[in-house]
Amino acid sequence: MQVIFGVIFHFIGGFASGSFYIPYKKVKGWAWESYWIIGGLFSWLIVPPLAAWLTIPHFTEIIADTNGSILLLTYFFGLLWGIGGLTYGLGVRYLGVSLGSTIILGLCAVFGSLIPSVYYNFFPQNDKDTITTLATTHWGQLVLLGIALTVVGIVICGKAGMMKEKELSAGQADVEDNKDYRFGLGIAVAIVSGVLSACFNFGIEAGKTMADQANTVWMAAHNGQGNFLFQNNVVYVIILWGGLTTNFIWCMILNARNKTFGDYTNEKTPLLKNYIFSALAGTTWFLQFFFYGMGESRLGNGASSWILHMAFIILIANAWGLVLKEWKGVSKKALITVIAGIAVIIISVLVVGKGNSIKDKETAVAVSGK
Repeated sequence: MQVIFGVIFHFIGGFASGSFYIPYKKVKGWAWESYWIIGGLFSWLIVPPLAAWLTIPHFTEIIADTNGSILLLTYFFGLLWGIGGLTYGLGVRYLGVSLGSTIILGLCAVFGSLIPSVYYNFFPQNDKDTITTLATTHWGQLVLLGIALTVVGIVICGKAGMMKEKELSAGQADVEDNKDYRFGLGIAVAIVSGVLSACFNFGIEAGKTMADQANTVWMAAHNGQGNFLFQNNVVYVIILWGGLTTNFIWCMILNARNKTFGDYTNEKTPLLKNYIFSALAGTTWFLQFFFYGMGESRLGNGASSWILHMAFIILIANAWGLVLKEWKGVSKKALITVIAGIAVIIISVLVVGKGNSIKDKETAVAVSGK
């Protein structure tokens, strides 16, 4: 049941991440940087401490009692993650939507799920799974297989996207449609974005002592009820300060460069609706990690949780593409290809879930044996 609940929580988080941009489409008359930072203030500054306050008593004391180096490292990974999010757009610009997204999400999934396990191989910690553990246990091998299948599914979806772009652009001016295409620069930017976007997971690992403290306090008061669902909420406060820093600086630069500071008070636009939809988008964005933390508390494995999170984001994003008829007008072959990619991702989720189910049973046997 722990694994089932973990997968469900990750699905809800993936749904939030794959859907958060939809409210932005309702914003009228504002530049991208204007509605992005308004939404971001809710995503990274307002909602995280509110969620922590609602779920973790005295969360500010946990932060205050945490070693400064841990706080700085957690914030630093949030800073890098923010840069990864900003460079995502450049990767898509230079490589195209499908190819750019495929490379970035693929790298983010692999780096975010595996690097912490490699790190713990050299710097072991209690209750942390190492890459050796994953490679030498049956359940770990299933998790690694699931990760590999996720990457395959991402590549297939990307291939479908390339087919779609090629078909829809047929007969149009190739030079005009591909004027920004720069493969070498695009690959470099995509690698930077993919690696840095994975830093969110590194930030969670870096700030784990705060989550552990919240978990210890909760378990002492709720004996026998499992791990604390909301333990990661205190960590998010610090990580997202880093994300806010990079995004705020960049959006202010764009506001100044594009002379769009007037958006925030422009009465010729539906100001109230713009603020509401931006706030809704930002809040929805945060919910992905709110439920990610709940899922991780049930699965108890960083690699599994991160890959499930990424897989569900890709799954939901592609599902929205089908629902919104973004694939209308393409060939049957392209449609079948994207459906095949989604199917592979679903299978990868089931494989990772099976691996964690086996681990859960083995852990329960070991505990009962003691």
